[in-house]
Amino acid sequence: VQLQASGGGLVQAGGSLRLSCAASGRTFSSYVMVWFRQAPGKERESVARISQSGGTTYYADSVKGLFTISRDNAKNTMYLQMNSLKPEDTAVYYCAARGAIVDGRHQYDYWGQGTQVTVSS
Repeated sequence: VQLQASGGGLVQAGGSLRLSCAASGRTFSSYVMVWFRQAPGKERESVARISQSGGTTYYADSVKGLFTISRDNAKNTMYLQMNSLKPEDTAVYYCAARGAIVDGRHQYDYWGQGTQVTVSS
């Protein structure tokens, strides 16, 4: 599976963006998919996660109620709708396909290249 993230850009605080993660290959629907972000000088953090069918989602507390993760398995694409953006949401956003658990930690089999989101105040 190859992942291609897109949709980032520059937006004013309070604005919205929709990120997309397009996957190649036939196994996209078999993966739990995750959006991560990494701000300058900070560790990468998990923002949102979605089950294989799309029926179960998880959000970090910092984005709960503001961001919505979804997927369209027929299109091999995952989305992240980001509303009411804040300057602290500025980061490079990555999509990833979650694999097996090794030594008690999830492994990520595939990563997208990242898309920059910049929120101005």
